[in-house]
Amino acid sequence: MPPSAVVVARRERKIPEWKIREVEELTELIKSHKVIIIVDLTKTPTAQLQRIRRKVEKKFGEKVVMRVAKNTLFKLALKRAGIDPTPLEEYLTGTNMFIFTNLNPFEVALALDKIYTTKPAKPGDIAPTEIVLPAGDTGFKPGPIMSVFGKLKVPIRVQGGTIWIAKDTVVAKPGDTISPELASILQKLGIEPIIVKLKLKAAYDAGVVIPGDQLVLDLEAYRKDVAQAHLAALAVGVEIAYPVPEVLEIAIPLAVRRAFAVAAEAGYVTPDNAGYVLTLAISRALAIVAALGDTAKELGIEVQVQAPAAPAAEEKKEEEKKEEEEKKEGASEEQLAAGLESLFGGF
Repeated sequence: MPPSAVVVARRERKIPEWKIREVEELTELIKSHKVIIIVDLTKTPTAQLQRIRRKVEKKFGEKVVMRVAKNTLFKLALKRAGIDPTPLEEYLTGTNMFIFTNLNPFEVALALDKIYTTKPAKPGDIAPTEIVLPAGDTGFKPGPIMSVFGKLKVPIRVQGGTIWIAKDTVVAKPGDTISPELASILQKLGIEPIIVKLKLKAAYDAGVVIPGDQLVLDLEAYRKDVAQAHLAALAVGVEIAYPVPEVLEIAIPLAVRRAFAVAAEAGYVTPDNAGYVLTLAISRALAIVAALGDTAKELGIEVQVQAPAAPAAEEKKEEEKKEEEEKKEGASEEQLAAGLESLFGGF
C-alpha cells in the first residue's frame, strides 16, 4: 500500500497593521523631503529627548519632521521610495531618529548643535563644563551630609537649623570625572550639569551622504578660509592680469610699479620715469657713501644733501586735505598692490 500523502499546511505570517502603516508613512516622508538626517538615540533619556524635540519644533515648525523608527522599516521605506539603502547601511544600527526636511542639512545641523537640555549627573560622568555649587541655604539638616561637603572642600555653616554653603564653590572643572559623593550632592540640590544634545550620525541630501562629523561647520575657520581663498584668487588674477574691473584696479598700478623698477635697474630713462629712476639712483649712491664712512672722505667724496624747500601755504593745505581724504577712503591702490606684491616675493 502506497504511503499516504501528508499535507502540510503553511501558515503565512501576518504582518502587523502598524508596521504596514509605518512603512507607508515613512515612504511618503522620504519622497516629499530631499534631506534625511539620522540621529543616534543611544543613551539619550526619553525625558531629555522630548524636551529637545519641543525646542526643535519651536525652532523649525513644520519645516522638519522627526520620526523614531525601526531601522528595518526605514530601509524598506527607502527601497519603496526608489532609494538604494546600501550607502546608509553603516548608520542604520542601534536606536535612531530620522529628521526629514527640505532645508540645507548644514543649516539644520548648526541649529541642532545649539539646542540642548540637561540631565542629572551619575558617578563616572565627565563634567562638560565648570560645575559650581552656589552660595546659600541648601535646605539640608545638619548630619552626616556635612562630611560629604567637607570631602568636596565646600565651605559650609549651620544657620537657622539648616546647612548653608558659605560661598560659590567650584567642585568640578571641564573633563573631571564626577565622583559618587558629588553626584549625590548635585542631585539633592537639583543641579543637572550634564548636557544632552542630539548626536548626528549622517545626512542624506539628494543622493549624497554626509558623515555627522562633517555637518557642523566651524564658521569662523570657514570664514577665514573663504577670505584667504579670495585673496589668493585675487593675487593670481593680478599676476595674469585677468580682465575684470576689481583685478585691473590693482594689476595696472602694480604693473606700472614693476615697470619703473625694471627701468631703474636697467638705467633706462624716459620723461615718465626720470624722477623715479634718478631718485632711486641717488638713494643708492647715498647708501654707498654712508657704508664707506670715513673712507669716503679719504677718497674725496663729499655729499651735501639739500633739504627740500617747504611747500607754500596753499600747497600744504591741499596736501593735508588730500591725506585726510586718503585716510577716509582706506588703503590706496598702491598699498593694495604692495600687499599682493608681497605674496610673490616682491618684484
